[in-house]
Amino acid sequence: MIGDLLGWLVVAKALVFPQDFGPVSLGVSARAQSAPEIRTRPQTTWPGLTHAGTVLLPNGWSLKPAGRQTRLGDFPVQMAVHPSEPVLAILHAGYGEHEVVTASTETGKIIGRVALPETFAGLVWSADGKQLFVGGGFDDRIYRFDHAGGLLSNKTTFPHPDPEKSLKVPGGLALSADGKTLWVANVYGHSLARLDTTAGTIRDLIPLAADSYPYGLAWDESRKRLYVSLWNHASVAVIDTEMLKVAGSLPSQEHPNELLLARGGKVLYVANANRNSVSVIDTVAVKAIETIGTAIDLGAPAGCTPSALALSADESILLVANANTNNLTVVNVKEPGASTPLGFIPTGWNPTSVRFARNGKAIYVANGKGQGSRANRDGPNPVDPAGEGRSIREYIAGLFQGTLSVIPMPDPTQMASYSRTVYECSPLRRGDPTAVRGEQMPAGHPIPARVGDPSPIKYVVYIIKENRTYDQVLGDLPEGKGDPHLCLFPEAITPNHHALVREFVLLDNFYVDGEVSADGHEWTMGAYATDFVERTWPLLYRGNRRVPYPSEGEFALARPAAGYLWDRAAEKGVSYRSYGEFVKNGKTPDEPGTTSVPALQGHFDPLFRTFDMDYPDVKRAERFLHELAGFEKAGAMPRLVVLRLPNDHTAGTKPGSPTVLASLGDNDLALGQVVEGLSKSRFWKEMAIFVVEDDAQNGSDHVDAHRTVALAISPYVKRHAVDSSMYSTSSMLRTMEL
Repeated sequence: MIGDLLGWLVVAKALVFPQDFGPVSLGVSARAQSAPEIRTRPQTTWPGLTHAGTVLLPNGWSLKPAGRQTRLGDFPVQMAVHPSEPVLAILHAGYGEHEVVTASTETGKIIGRVALPETFAGLVWSADGKQLFVGGGFDDRIYRFDHAGGLLSNKTTFPHPDPEKSLKVPGGLALSADGKTLWVANVYGHSLARLDTTAGTIRDLIPLAADSYPYGLAWDESRKRLYVSLWNHASVAVIDTEMLKVAGSLPSQEHPNELLLARGGKVLYVANANRNSVSVIDTVAVKAIETIGTAIDLGAPAGCTPSALALSADESILLVANANTNNLTVVNVKEPGASTPLGFIPTGWNPTSVRFARNGKAIYVANGKGQGSRANRDGPNPVDPAGEGRSIREYIAGLFQGTLSVIPMPDPTQMASYSRTVYECSPLRRGDPTAVRGEQMPAGHPIPARVGDPSPIKYVVYIIKENRTYDQVLGDLPEGKGDPHLCLFPEAITPNHHALVREFVLLDNFYVDGEVSADGHEWTMGAYATDFVERTWPLLYRGNRRVPYPSEGEFALARPAAGYLWDRAAEKGVSYRSYGEFVKNGKTPDEPGTTSVPALQGHFDPLFRTFDMDYPDVKRAERFLHELAGFEKAGAMPRLVVLRLPNDHTAGTKPGSPTVLASLGDNDLALGQVVEGLSKSRFWKEMAIFVVEDDAQNGSDHVDAHRTVALAISPYVKRHAVDSSMYSTSSMLRTMEL
């Protein structure tokens, strides 16, 4: 199974028994087309505040966070409780301003904030609480602040180790008790640094395994051992800090991140972000003694994204922040190796950090995306990128401000109530998390209820486009929930899009799961974006060109635990072929493309040009149709085709490039040509075509910034219908998987 825990509401209402196996006549240039009147159906639930008092997210999950909420800045990622004062330091590393916010642990109110040029991770107080050390991210810096009364001052900058050389990128930090030695995990440098805080220089650099991406640190000063989670390996490195060398390795599961030492350094807890688990390791016996499940249902696919840990002062209760399912797992760990679950606590959207109060009476949670998604009427406008006449630039990357939850430690009765809330906020079926949700489907329905059940659909063509919202393209359709004032590319520009939704089905309640292309392509192909992608893309999109693009096959760390759609196809013996997705262009259109994705070797068209705004989509369509003709002649085609038509991204107002309207017209024509060609092929009677945008970042929408254009085209799709059921990218992937 691909994907994560976003729930499996498949695009089923739009697919019915066969009605019309005839070809679709499209592929025309921009002109209006007549079509039968669409038959509408009652609209269903929309994202936002519900009558039940919860906030429905566009991915189908709901929020009802426990405790008292305080609004923070852009994407809080890490917290550190002051060792003696009622102060909480909160590191922010999102698309917007990078900063450290200090808040009262008693009231949750903001005390102060200091801006940073750049950060990524790393936050630690000195033992006396008079200083705070902060990682400087891709600027390769370490910052030290003086602290008094909740206020930070006197910033000192330590180069780490030389910003002009190769990237190091400080991650986890660990400080000696005397404050003279700071250990730094160099995430991209695959090494560990020892910083002399008095001299402000790097004294030693300990190399770690290649491509290991060291992330979290846990310091056992009494035994002179430092534990380093290797983000790209399923293991934790053990460092002898006296001999300055790697002394061993401890097993974990995929994407180990935050670490916690307990029992005098004899027990190590490891959060495994790419699994629904926490590894419990006996550091003396050098072995894992338990794997704690963190999902609300132990049979659920990977996708909780355990991203942070907290341990009560008496070391009896472990908290795990599940970033992707918006809750805390609470576990009794009085006997390491024999833990018992206590329940779950609901949080805000994307909890990235969790900490206990020193007295154990409260829990602090940093929610990376705050209290929910929202509309963005003043979103980006590719025709008018300067945003003239608009006072607010509601770009999706910076739209969701984080929050701090201050939660009194629940008693058993309250814990039971919180646990019920967590289950109610999940779209998963308890006890059967992989089952399809929705209306009961009749026997013989083209979309089976479970993987492996029969279906008349043999061929799936998955077309991926770029960056448009629903209102931008289909907001002019009175049959759907659109705002014509936000429609930049109406029927006169996109006649084929309009003809297809009229002829087949209009999906006006469909949402992308990602925010931008970097996480969007991961969601589009894997129904999941790893913690690595989620933590990294905001830094790239805010303009730091030292940050490498984290997605589309560039990093093994981006790969979900279950892989991508083509990995599942390969496992099941299903033939597949990619046209432009997770592929790199040659230097010229005549030079073959390449891919670094193992599963795509021998399964992609090297002559199909991927993202290049100066290359027309109609040429991409021509190349695909050339191969389709070969499939026709051979009598066989790949069962899964992934086809990229990216030019609705546009080059904006870049001089020398096609205009925005020309790019949209080109994209629309290419889509029509591809659909027409497929519908006239011998494979059409057993085919379903799905079309989706990788994200909706470059536009406005009056319902939600994630709402996008999605199409379902097949002989098995209802004709002339509107389906206002709530779907997301993951819904479309699950439908194809079935």
